[in-house]
Amino acid sequence: MQTDMPRRSAVVDLGSNSVRLVVFEGISRNPVPIFNEKAVLRLGRGLTATGKLNEEGVQMAMEVLSRFHAIARAMNADPFEILATAAVRDALNGPEFVEALRRNMPGVPIRILSGEEEADHSAIGVMCGIPRANGLVADVGGGSLELIHLTEDGRHDANTLPLGVIRLSDRAKGDLEVARTLADEDIGAVKWLPQVKGSTLYLVGGAFRALARLHIARMQYPLNIVHYYTLGLEEAREMTGWLLHAPRRGLERLPGAPKKRLDDVPFAATVLRRLLRKVQPDRVVFCVDGLREGWYMLNVAPDCLPQDPMDVVARDMCARLGRSNTLPDVLCRWTDGLLPKETPQEQHLRRIACILSDVGSHDHPEYRAEQTYWRILRMQGVGFDHEARAWLSLALAVRYAADTTVEFLATSRTLLSEAAWRRAIVLGQALRLAYSLSGGTAVLLDGTALLWQRKELVLKLVSSRVAVRGETVGRGLARLGQALDAPTRFEADLEA
Repeated sequence: MQTDMPRRSAVVDLGSNSVRLVVFEGISRNPVPIFNEKAVLRLGRGLTATGKLNEEGVQMAMEVLSRFHAIARAMNADPFEILATAAVRDALNGPEFVEALRRNMPGVPIRILSGEEEADHSAIGVMCGIPRANGLVADVGGGSLELIHLTEDGRHDANTLPLGVIRLSDRAKGDLEVARTLADEDIGAVKWLPQVKGSTLYLVGGAFRALARLHIARMQYPLNIVHYYTLGLEEAREMTGWLLHAPRRGLERLPGAPKKRLDDVPFAATVLRRLLRKVQPDRVVFCVDGLREGWYMLNVAPDCLPQDPMDVVARDMCARLGRSNTLPDVLCRWTDGLLPKETPQEQHLRRIACILSDVGSHDHPEYRAEQTYWRILRMQGVGFDHEARAWLSLALAVRYAADTTVEFLATSRTLLSEAAWRRAIVLGQALRLAYSLSGGTAVLLDGTALLWQRKELVLKLVSSRVAVRGETVGRGLARLGQALDAPTRFEADLEA
């Protein structure tokens, strides 16, 4: 019998529209879901008119939650908790429903979140997925819209509004003009929103994610990842206008269209359009991490939140796929000063690239560059925006000798500015040179230095243990000089 199974935890998000079980493995800055299943219940359908949970949804919930309980128990998930949100907390028969669940699953914690608690969980989820997020978080569900102000100092000013896509549809009796008026009234009543005018708007929740998926498909965007998908204000306005007027059949034809969400799309677009009008954000950022990831960070990994998620992912990949845990730090020092006028963000990405620089070491040499490119571009892990993915994957493909004209680099070409493209190629060539010099060992790389002298790049030999005059090393230094458009030379300053 296996006794060293990693710790697992599980949470059920019981919402107004759907219920989802997520089982996480381990304790990490980057939550690792190993099971994720959703069922559409529409518990909140008709709540506005009846004041009660949808009867058909209640019966389905009993069956689905029993199954989820069995799965979590079989997977040894501890803690395991059910979080109920807007529909259950607002329904007259909500307490009765929860008691029935407790009788059916004795000992399982079932918590009805207040609107403020729901907003707080979502905000922590955004902090998990987007480090240093600063602005307005909007989490739309079936029953409610949670708004919370995120700053560097913490979470402030949480509000919950009856603008979930199911409830808004019910309140408006399906009329989008009425829905627009209701959304304007409810959003306009939030007194603190003027404080966040012009800041970033972070969108959380399944209905908002559906908008992003449709827009990604429509625009033929080269990276099918919703997390960190970013639009400017005018782009977001245009998107909502398109979604409010596009015929359903046209949306259904888009590749990957979330067909089960299409009824919700006009109401989610209405809410977003009214938020844009009120807040006028500098940009809109979609975030896939919300309530469930917030629960994980609060209940499973509270000490991990201050960590850098990009660093954690990179170090883990280095340990699993690379050959040395010490070389990356030497590479970081070795490439210091190579790229002039680095911003703190560029310096951070260079450091992450150095940590990831050997993750293709065990791949087939004929496919190493391309395999590494796709591995980094599409890796699982929070904290990486799309530009970072495109930059890192390009730098590491070049490190593995990718020709920069090959077709598989097209995503990076599309997403990166010309300056960012050039910086990635320079770093990739520098890493390629470093591995030629050292054979992937820190002790040999420490015997060399790369530095600028009067606009000339100098590869300095400081240890007689390293032979730098080989043909491979010479070509590598020449390629790096070509990428920098700078002359290069060797210089020996050998130890006695």
